[in-house]
Amino acid sequence: MAEHKTQSAATPQNDTVDAPFGASTAKNADEVAKSAEAAVESGDISAEDLAEAVIEAEAAAIVDESLDAVEADAQSADSMREAAEWKDKYIRLHAEWDTYRRRTKEQQEIQKALAAEKLVTSLIPVIDDLERSIDYAEKNGEVGLLDGVRAVLTKFVNTLEKDGVEVIDPKGQPFEALEAQAVGTVDDPSQPDETVNDVYQRGYKIGAKVLRPAMVTVTTGGPKRPKEDE
Repeated sequence: MAEHKTQSAATPQNDTVDAPFGASTAKNADEVAKSAEAAVESGDISAEDLAEAVIEAEAAAIVDESLDAVEADAQSADSMREAAEWKDKYIRLHAEWDTYRRRTKEQQEIQKALAAEKLVTSLIPVIDDLERSIDYAEKNGEVGLLDGVRAVLTKFVNTLEKDGVEVIDPKGQPFEALEAQAVGTVDDPSQPDETVNDVYQRGYKIGAKVLRPAMVTVTTGGPKRPKEDE
């Protein structure tokens, strides 16, 4: 009979344990613990069942805390990700600004070069006239005129050089097709092939841009120019 009584009492005990403790979480852990103690005092639950209930409630609390920690970590990760995105945007914006500033400066330099190019191109014929005047004075003995025109030419060319103009006068140098135009050849075996023999008209350039190539004659019949001189 005693064994049968214990068997009968076990059934409601398990029901009592499963209902309140099986669904326990950290939020109702205290309430579950109080209910469990009351059940032990009334004889509806054994001490072992109470211990299991307490363990289950503690486990639920740990799970709940873990979930909170995971959520906090996720929020922290989101904040770090957002900060990284803003940093990336700042770096790209700074790079774009540097590119814009560099391009603006390059465009200003190009516009400045174009303005100077137009001016110099219009003045080149004047230089030609001065050079012809000097040539005439030298051949006809006009010493006074020669000195005056030579002084004007020197001052004029110096003014252009201050603005970045460079005179191309390659006499005696290797022929360079990018800066000189050959208008004739001269047979001269004493000089290496393709040496500028004479300059009929000097050229002009600004930086790497040739405004007008020099008009020259080039030697032929001489030895090949050494590679180191090319």
